[in-house]
Amino acid sequence: MLTAQQIAAYRRDGYSFPHRALSEAELSECRDGLARYEAWLGKPVNQGDWRWRSAAYAFLPWLDRLIRHPAILDAVEDLVGRDILVFTTTFFIKEAHSPTFAAWHQDATYFGIEPYEHVTAWVALTDATEEAGCMEVVPERGRPRQLHHGALGLKDSINGGGQAVVEEFDRSGSVMMAVPAGSFSLHHTLCTHRSAPNRAAHRRVGIGISYIPAHCRITSDVRMRVPLVRGRNSGGHFDILPPPSEGEFHPTAIARHEEAYRLYRENYAAQIEKHDREYGATPAGQRSLDPNLYLVGRGGYGAHAEPGG
Repeated sequence: MLTAQQIAAYRRDGYSFPHRALSEAELSECRDGLARYEAWLGKPVNQGDWRWRSAAYAFLPWLDRLIRHPAILDAVEDLVGRDILVFTTTFFIKEAHSPTFAAWHQDATYFGIEPYEHVTAWVALTDATEEAGCMEVVPERGRPRQLHHGALGLKDSINGGGQAVVEEFDRSGSVMMAVPAGSFSLHHTLCTHRSAPNRAAHRRVGIGISYIPAHCRITSDVRMRVPLVRGRNSGGHFDILPPPSEGEFHPTAIARHEEAYRLYRENYAAQIEKHDREYGATPAGQRSLDPNLYLVGRGGYGAHAEPGG
């Protein structure tokens, strides 16, 4: 559970960290589960098809247990209430000494969730240090707002759209959100954040769990299938995806994942179009963003190839 001070700080700034969740045994279970998953894929998750990075709780019982972990859910409940759905999960993996990064962005942009109450619990399976490319966040200061983004397809981006903020915004007072293995951070859907390449000698492994209160809805015509992890589906805006009771990698569970992921991507594509209609097309000049401002981080991280480079 969060303290009153932690809740107030989250409401003001849009983030909170670190919070301990996993025991050593639970952390080992997650790491072993990831190893089995990558053996099944025949490659690292982050080098496979994008669909294997998202919503894998549909066929991985260990990941389904993680999204229902009481320590994480207790903290999320303090922020969004008792009735909780998981919109999706994403593996955020950076290999040691890799160029993988995330440009400045907001999670809300291409999810299309209303109202803006989505909170991400970012669970570290290995140490997410500054050297390893942890998240850097900008405090909302009680004034969150949606920024103009472009789905730029940035080379080496850890995000599916390779997206980036394409308007000026106040980046002062940014905070490096380092999270040790077994702990998690929380950030609001409008919290602007980025992460640098991994300069460490170890693999940075994180899982982003996107929690939403059950009264939320998405603004597209897509009706998604998502897990109910606490309380009841009080809003009725989503169909409920059952746990993978058949076991790991079961064909029936894989088929449910394929359908759930298809719906997720349909909504994602619709939200890109909707955002471009509302904010206008990305200016041509933003195809070559200044990496020192928009991409890999503050001085000392090194330059990153510009889009397409």
